[in-house]
Amino acid sequence: MFRTSLLLLAFMAAATSIASNDRQTYVVHMDKAKITALDQTLGGSKKWYEAIIDSITELSTQDGEEETSPPQLLYTYETAMTGFAAILSIKQLQALDKIEGFLSAVPDEFLTLHTTHSPKFLGLRKGKGLWSTHNMATDVIIGLVDSGIWPEHVSFRDKGMSPVPSRWKGACEEGTKFTSSNCNKKLIGARAFLKGYESRAGRINETVDFRSARDSLGHGTHTASTAAGDVLAGASIFGMAKGSASGIMFRSRIAAYKVCYSIGCANSDILAGIDQAVSDGVDILSISLGGASRPYYLDGLAIASFGAVQNGVLVSFSAGNSGPFSSTVTNSAPWIMTIAASSIDRSFPTTVKLGNGEIFHGASLYSGKPTKKLLLAYGQTAGSDGAEFCIKSTLSPDMIKGKIVVCQRGVNGRVEKGEEVRMAGGAGMLLLNNEDQGEELIADPHILPATALGASAANSVLKYVTTNNPTASIVFQGTVYGGPAPVMAAFSSRGPASEGPYVIKPDVTAPGVNILAAWPPGVSPTRLDTDKRSVLFNIVSGTSMSCPHVSGLAALLKAAHKDWSPAAIKSALMTTAYTLENNGAPISDLGSGGSPATPFAYGSGHVDPVKASDPGLIYDIKPEDYLNYLCSLNYTSSQVSVISRVMNFTCPTTDTSFCLHPGDLNYPSFAVLFNDNARNNSATYKRRVTNVGQPTSTYVAEVQEPDGVSVMVEPSVLKFRKFNQRLSYKVSFVATGGAASASLGSSFGSLVWVSKKYRVRSPIAVTWQ
Repeated sequence: MFRTSLLLLAFMAAATSIASNDRQTYVVHMDKAKITALDQTLGGSKKWYEAIIDSITELSTQDGEEETSPPQLLYTYETAMTGFAAILSIKQLQALDKIEGFLSAVPDEFLTLHTTHSPKFLGLRKGKGLWSTHNMATDVIIGLVDSGIWPEHVSFRDKGMSPVPSRWKGACEEGTKFTSSNCNKKLIGARAFLKGYESRAGRINETVDFRSARDSLGHGTHTASTAAGDVLAGASIFGMAKGSASGIMFRSRIAAYKVCYSIGCANSDILAGIDQAVSDGVDILSISLGGASRPYYLDGLAIASFGAVQNGVLVSFSAGNSGPFSSTVTNSAPWIMTIAASSIDRSFPTTVKLGNGEIFHGASLYSGKPTKKLLLAYGQTAGSDGAEFCIKSTLSPDMIKGKIVVCQRGVNGRVEKGEEVRMAGGAGMLLLNNEDQGEELIADPHILPATALGASAANSVLKYVTTNNPTASIVFQGTVYGGPAPVMAAFSSRGPASEGPYVIKPDVTAPGVNILAAWPPGVSPTRLDTDKRSVLFNIVSGTSMSCPHVSGLAALLKAAHKDWSPAAIKSALMTTAYTLENNGAPISDLGSGGSPATPFAYGSGHVDPVKASDPGLIYDIKPEDYLNYLCSLNYTSSQVSVISRVMNFTCPTTDTSFCLHPGDLNYPSFAVLFNDNARNNSATYKRRVTNVGQPTSTYVAEVQEPDGVSVMVEPSVLKFRKFNQRLSYKVSFVATGGAASASLGSSFGSLVWVSKKYRVRSPIAVTWQ
């Protein structure tokens, strides 16, 4: 029944996407045990996937009608997933239901990329702690599933590195302008996956992109160097942000898996990249991309990531850039580490002075001279309909020549607006935030004098620009250090998660605003065709940038604690995260007018690598615990089977798993759901902690109760007598305010286990729904 329903979903999706052509790419999930048995039965005469493709062909022609084209196999998945990707007709798709071991088929789709000083901001110091000589002399391998890499960049040099680990099974694949000699002892693997992309977008134009692991977008080079780039003195962009640039785990090995191209990233290619990376032997996977949230059994990224975790690989994902709206967080499966974005204490300020004397502060990477006092143009005084957004062909050269043009954000890209102004003869640009973007200031490498302004300044500018002969000037102040940080980015996607709301997502926040990292010299900093500038480093913002920071931190923890599971590393990063800015105030949120941020913005808080290396206690989770958690969400056994790759998976019926209530997953945070129509709301969650700190230690529970909720911890004292000892406790939550509590929507608190040396903190989020 379940297989039929999933096929029906696939048919519906196919009907809306292919119209007259009934062939498209599907990702097909198979039962691992059945595939293994089939391979043994074939005895080497052919591979399991060849036999299945033959069966599909035979079954789809049994009614006597010949198919015009046979199934076209694109990929096989055998490590993080079990199955294949193939181009199939509707009849061939229907034939799958008759194949033994078939679990589900999902149409392929395009996903999107979630598009220095940060190691110092994180508290990392050369020669000390996690950056000690001993800890850095390791062979941790970070795999990046992204847009590829620029292998010649100095960030990826291998000076002083030991030989490639013998356990490494990867390869340096040759392709367009990429040979095996492009890899070294730092960049130890590079592969490109493009069959899914080309099946939908056509063959890649090799004059603008590469049919190889070489990066034509810049995104993959930037994320790779953020996670593991070498230490380089004198890094900057146009002389700004000058200093030493370094990846978080700068002695780590890098393996690049290119899955993203000019139009996007095909899901089938991404899954092939993840599967290959796990098979090659990576320790950490860093993935700064995503799509829409959906049930985990329909989410290829969640399924493949679970397979990676089963193989001991921690998977770090970006949370998405759809903030500040609630429930926009993606990549929210509990076995994934989901990363939000916040600022560091470095900015690139500008000063805008209006003709009426008002002064506002903005941000820009423009490095030229200040403008003179110039006339302003906006909307009808700048061109035709759409001129307020500075859309292509809307600006009038006669109306804006020599003027500063006011452009509202939206419709087209930020730097694209500046290019439209420049091409039409404008002398500068004021780029205005709307209310949703608030006071968040993104610094861009504009090609003309231009600056971003926050929403409050934007309102004043829009009023002033309607007066007679409005004027303005812009002064560019370069690089400034020491501002309040971290501050949550407005663009960072927010919880609660629409899937699996019993887990707080995102998990943590990390630097993701105005991040300096490596950039391909053949790709302009704005990626505009008309921008002929070449840089070795670029400043970019997004959860794409925060994700590799945490991937690098996970690699550092893996090097320091080789026996820790992915869940243990994740727990250490979460329970040691902090929630205060460098000035002692609560972390603020630019997405809510600068008010204090909540766990739905930053999860457990901002990562603290120094404390994470010695967390005191950890919350560990086994792969089977996640499966039991899915059962507690009322997933059917068949739906869990798609994720577990076991066709006859059976959900437990007794409380032997420690996780038959959704709240009992041994997660380092507490997400509590109450019914806003119920008179009496209460819940009790179980947890189990492992002592990885001092062998003999006593921890006392310290609770900050959410508004409208009483919290009781039993026992309230945990006494450990040895290293690696496990102790359990329960937390009871009771709503105390009735209808008044429900009107809160959500309220937040924390549980901290306190010893003489450690503070092990878990956030609490209570939501009435």
